Formats: sequence, structure tokens, C-alpha cells
Amino acid sequence: MRVRHEHWLAWPYLGGLVLLVVVPAAVALAIAFTNFNAIRPPEFTGLDNFTRVVRDEAFWRALANTTIYIVIALPLRLAAAVAFALLLHRPGPGVGAARAIAYLPSVVPDAAYALLWLWFLNPIYGPISLALGAVGLEGLGNGLLTDPWSTRVAIAVMGAFQIGEAFVIALAARRLIPESLYDAARVDGAKPWFVLRRVTLPLMGPVLALLALRDVIFSLQANFVPALLITDGGPRYATTYLPLLVYRSAFRYFRFGYASAVTVSIFLITAIVVYLQYRLVKRWRLL
Repeated sequence: MRVRHEHWLAWPYLGGLVLLVVVPAAVALAIAFTNFNAIRPPEFTGLDNFTRVVRDEAFWRALANTTIYIVIALPLRLAAAVAFALLLHRPGPGVGAARAIAYLPSVVPDAAYALLWLWFLNPIYGPISLALGAVGLEGLGNGLLTDPWSTRVAIAVMGAFQIGEAFVIALAARRLIPESLYDAARVDGAKPWFVLRRVTLPLMGPVLALLALRDVIFSLQANFVPALLITDGGPRYATTYLPLLVYRSAFRYFRFGYASAVTVSIFLITAIVVYLQYRLVKRWRLL
């Protein structure tokens, strides 16, 4: 009888998961119940940090900013990923290069990507501002990085270009749809828009729902670097997102206990949102 040892292949992954995810999460949870400034030993304070989180106006402002970011960036990122997947699913001249270009923003280091967009969004000499000025929209161009809502939209659009993983998954989902369905639709004289709505998107629906669940988690983290390097949380706290609030609390004000409590709160909020999305998707699948 041959003994199978494939399960040993999972041990490196499980080890990395424990060291990089489980252990830090457990430490953060423990610190959340203490008053800890990294100088003196932690002092147990019970639920004081969580009470402070609930009463902290900065936390609710950061939560509102993060929600706005997700509401803008998530549909843009999913729409871009699906659009590129539908355009580039067939092999052809230049398709391989186009796929690489679509994936490229996701492999550029976050700091380099943010600094590149800092130049793009510069309200004085940035390409976007100059282009808007050339068509008579100087006011809109001057508002980049200075007007709260313009800055929120700009940071969300910046994040929408990082579609690499979503694009690959959407591309795989599109290529799994049998071409015989499209042949039948052409024989019946179906219009492209009808085929898209009645064939392509419904069959890709489960994958798109999974991408939406993943994108909520991704969006809660992806806005940290641009908020830190491009806007520093401004203007007027418009881009002070939850990860930036954690960073400032921990490494600027040395309130590690409070920062850990905010981190735990982010985890709980994410879990609730993902659960609600899951329930909606499950109900949709049963209709």
C-alpha cells in the first residue's frame, strides 16, 4: 500500500501563516487590552481602549473615509478587471503584451507607485492638472490634492488601476465559459449587449462575487501608502483612513494599546461586512 505524503507540501504555507498572521494577530489582540507605549511594560486596562475607540471622533472619521474609498474604488476596480478580461480573453497579436500591461501596476512597489501618482496629481505642474487646464477646467485641476472630495476620488481612482489579481481571475472565469453558448447566441441573432447581460456576466457572477469579497479586504489595506506618501491624511483629514490612523497611533504617538484596539475593530468590521456580502450572494444564488 502506497502512503501519500502530499499533505507535507502544506506545512511551509501553514508555518508561514502561523508566524506571519496568527501570532501577530494574537499579540495585537493581547496588547489591545493594555496600556503599552513600547517603553514601559504593558499595563492591563481591560476594555478601556475599546471604549476610547467608540468615543473617538478620529476613528469614526477614518471609518467614514475608508467606507467612501471602498464605495468608489471597489466598483471601478471590478469593472476595469472585467472589461480587460473580456477584451483580452482571446489570443491574438499583442494580446500577451496587453495582458502584461494590465497586470503591471499591481507588481510595482507601493511606494514607487504612490510617488508616480504624486507627480500625476500635482495641482500645479502635474499632467492631469495641465490636461484639465488645456480644456478649460483649471478649477478642477487646481483642486487635486487640495479639495477633500477631489482628493478622495483621485486616491480611489489610483487604487482602481491595481487590478492585476482580479484581472487574472476574471480572465480565467471568462475563458471557462463554453464557446458553444456564444455560437448558439449568434445563431439566434442575439445582440452583443444581450449576450453580455444574459450569458457572460451571469456565468461569471460567482467569481465576481468572490472578487468583491476579496476586494473589500484589499481596499481596507491598499489605501495606506498613498494616504501616507501623497496626502498625509489630508486635506482636512479627508484621506485619513483606518490603516493610517493605526500607524499614527502606534508609531507617532506610541499608543500601541489603542492602535491594537483599532486593528481589532477593523478586523471585526471586515468580518461583519464580508459576512453580510456572503449572505447576499448566497441569497442571490438561491433565487
